[in-house]
Amino acid sequence: MPDVVSDLHSIGELARASGLTVSALRFYDGAGVLTPALVDPVTGYRWYTDAQVAPARLVAGLRRVGMPVPDIAAAVRAEPAEVHRLLDAHLRRLTDGLADARREITRLRTLVDPAPAVVTTLLLSPAEFAAALDAVRFAVGVDPELPALSGVLLDVEPDGVRLVATDRHRLALARAGAAVDGPPVRVLLPVDLVDRLRRLLDTDDGPVRLTVAGPELRVMVAGRTLTGVALPYDFPDYRRLLRDAVGARPAAYRIPVDVVALRAELRDPAAPTLAREYAGTPLAVSVLGLDEAGGLRLLHPTELTGPPADPNGGLRFGVNSAYLLDALDAAGGPQLVLELDGPIAPLAVRRPDDEDTFSVLMPIRL
Repeated sequence: MPDVVSDLHSIGELARASGLTVSALRFYDGAGVLTPALVDPVTGYRWYTDAQVAPARLVAGLRRVGMPVPDIAAAVRAEPAEVHRLLDAHLRRLTDGLADARREITRLRTLVDPAPAVVTTLLLSPAEFAAALDAVRFAVGVDPELPALSGVLLDVEPDGVRLVATDRHRLALARAGAAVDGPPVRVLLPVDLVDRLRRLLDTDDGPVRLTVAGPELRVMVAGRTLTGVALPYDFPDYRRLLRDAVGARPAAYRIPVDVVALRAELRDPAAPTLAREYAGTPLAVSVLGLDEAGGLRLLHPTELTGPPADPNGGLRFGVNSAYLLDALDAAGGPQLVLELDGPIAPLAVRRPDDEDTFSVLMPIRL
């Protein structure tokens, strides 16, 4: 034993060579990240080889930048290209976390020293505002652990307002023109206020007057007034979500669809679907493909084995059947366009005459 140990480094020596503490080396041994080359069965002393100095230094650096232990373990065993990928992913997490922290600190500063509320007032057409609410309401989140998704974002612009809702699995956007008096503002409407407001909009009795004063909301329509308080959460950066989901380039497939016919086909009890499960709940998945003319058709599960049956590249896109129906119902109109880039890219459901109103559905792997 002494001859072998003399060729190894003690845990203290490795600590000094790597920048890790002795307790950290013991921790990473227990976590299976950096195990000793030899452990004395009598004393329990840990011994390390020269080849373990560089991995230990890598662990020390990854520890200093806060990389999670599972990723550190993967990096120690990975090829350089994979280590770079892990570093890039961690850097993105840090960047996103810093942006979130800055927003939260800004919110905390306003709690400590609130500034006078800035007032913005919008005058909107009841019909146009109602149509915009209808186009996004279906995508509002219901997960109590994600309260920031439990409302409709109003992103007020100089000449109108953009409405946005998402539950992570789908994203819906619409726009309504407005006469705006005051600076641009973003406010998250509680879904109960959205539903109460929507019930008042089936009228032509003058414009809707929406006033935003800090978190306070006041809506006047048809001689009635609704008041509420905006949700105190930061809605996700939907513009970044759109860039990630849809991208800037034109979709590979732009498929016009007859909404009435597609809705009837999806609602047919005999419609071909795949049975899946999500969070313990059964899920019906529709698989979209192309016919010989490049039009949309629903594929039968038996067509998903063997070589692609479609002549136009074998497009096979899985989507939650209920979510697709919701998107078709919300979009309205007899004709819509489905935009696809492939089986793992999101699906966009658009009105052919309105680029500002559309929804995005996440794919389901087949």
